[in-house]
This record gives sequence, structure tokens and C-alpha cells, in this order.
Amino acid sequence: MKNLILPLFVIFCTISNAQTTTAGFENFDLNSESFLNGSDFSGGFESGDVFLHNEFNDIFGSWSGFAISNVTDNTTSGFMNQYAAITGEGRNSENYAVSFVSLESVIQIQNEAAPEGLYVTNSTYAYFSMLDGDSFSKKFGGLTGNDPDFFLLTIGAYQNGELTGTEVEFYLADYTFSDNSQDYIVDEWTYVDLTSLGDADSLSFTLTSSDVGEFGMNTPAYFCIDDLITTNPLSTQKGEDALFQVYPNPTTNRIRISGESIPEWVSVFDVNGSLVLQEANANEINLESLETGTYVLQAMIGGIVSSQLVVRR
Repeated sequence: MKNLILPLFVIFCTISNAQTTTAGFENFDLNSESFLNGSDFSGGFESGDVFLHNEFNDIFGSWSGFAISNVTDNTTSGFMNQYAAITGEGRNSENYAVSFVSLESVIQIQNEAAPEGLYVTNSTYAYFSMLDGDSFSKKFGGLTGNDPDFFLLTIGAYQNGELTGTEVEFYLADYTFSDNSQDYIVDEWTYVDLTSLGDADSLSFTLTSSDVGEFGMNTPAYFCIDDLITTNPLSTQKGEDALFQVYPNPTTNRIRISGESIPEWVSVFDVNGSLVLQEANANEINLESLETGTYVLQAMIGGIVSSQLVVRR
């Protein structure tokens, strides 16, 4: 195969990259140790390409759906600390989102974007309730540590007001292992891949727990999210100029190339213009061996070369 390597400035001039947006909630100007819980009856919070739904009850001063917070208290247990993440901070900034799930919490995806992934962790309230138990909830694992307890977040996809049936599951706590040393309660920001949900226009978040009583789930129905990534697959080039699309982007390892035909070759360059990977007759390339960062993916399809930026997380 003939290696066709373009100068880096040419590569960047010919890029037609899908636009990736991260909702990190930094657009909300919060006072220190504070939160927004929908008491202004705005109905939710917009960040990046998403809108987080919120319902506020003025009679009881209660809320459901999502709130925005920068509360750092990750040591105080109980309901009075319902706005805190167990991490004590957002993933890359002070702000993050907390959800109290009544039946379901919903995030609407805007601007024709598609869900890529997000980071999830436990709330401080739910974390200590599962770790130690309280007046409403049991200690996970029970007295012996052998009880097969779990706390499960299920993320579903809406399309045109209907659930598609496609779901992603993430265990916020899992004590179902035969070896108790593997039992865990999530206490850090953890990435959840949402690409399998396709072109969902809204996301549904529900919680289930092994600890259920007469009135439903005993485990506090809270979790936290940050850095929700969406991708607009429409290329910045139009019509016949858009040779291919890449997904998922950002990625942790594999990038798939979607076009009219399989590329004759695919090359990946670092920001210095050095060739770091190359594959012939491939519509997929594995970036797992590369350091995290931004790269240029260049492909030849039908004798025409085009390039896009890709991000290795």
C-alpha cells in the first residue's frame, strides 16, 4: 500500500469533523456550596446540547428530576445532604447535576445531537445509606455481608415520545458477587457509554434496588451526573463533500468509519503530524495503544482523501 501522508496544515484545512459537545454545567453561576432545585419554576436546566427536566412542588418545597449543585459535603449522611455527590466535586469543575428519581428523570437532547456518554456517581445521601444503613434503608450486604444487594441505574432511549426498548444498565452498587471482596458502592466519577442508544431524542433514567419495602424502594433514589457528551453526526462539509463519519467520538479505544465504501486505508496522526497508526481496507481502527488526546484521522475512500479530528479519552 502506498502511504499518502499530507502535511499537517493541509490535514486541518480539509477536516470535516462531527461536532462533539460536553454538558458540564459550568454555565450555571452558583454561589459556593449551593444548588438550583427548580424553585424558580423554570422547568429544568439547559447545558450544551441537553435540557435536564425538573419539577418543583411549591407546597412542599420538594423537587424531582434534576438539580444543579456544587455542594462538596461528602461526609454527612442523611436527607439533609441530598444535593451532594460522594466525590465532593464535579468531574472537571465545581458544578454537577443531581437527580432525584420519582418515576423517571428525563434529559432532552437538542440540536439533532446523539448521546455519546456521561459520567455517573452516587449521591452522598444514597452512598452512606447503602454503606451503613439508616432508619429507612438496610445496610447493603446485611449483617453477614452476604445479602445480594444492588442499586441499578437504567438509562433508556426515547424517540418521538416512545421508548425504543434499548437500554444501558449501570450498577451504582453491586453486592451480588459470591466473593464479598468484589462488592462495591461507586464513589468516583465513572464513564457510561451511551452510543448503543442510537439517535435518541431524550434519555430516561430509572433506579431499582434490592432493598424494597411496603411503599417501594427504600434506598434513596438519588444519583449524580457530569460531562454528558453528545455528538452531532452532521459533517461541517455539505453534500458530496462529506466522505465519511466517525463514531464514537470521543472514544476510549475503537473508532468506526462510516462511508459509502470501506476506506482503502486509514491513517492516524498526532498533533505534531507524525503517523502513529495505519490500517488498509478497514472501517475500524483501534486507538487503545495511544495516549489520551486529540488526533487527526485521515481516510481514502474511492481515491479521495478526507480527514477528521478524533479524541482519545
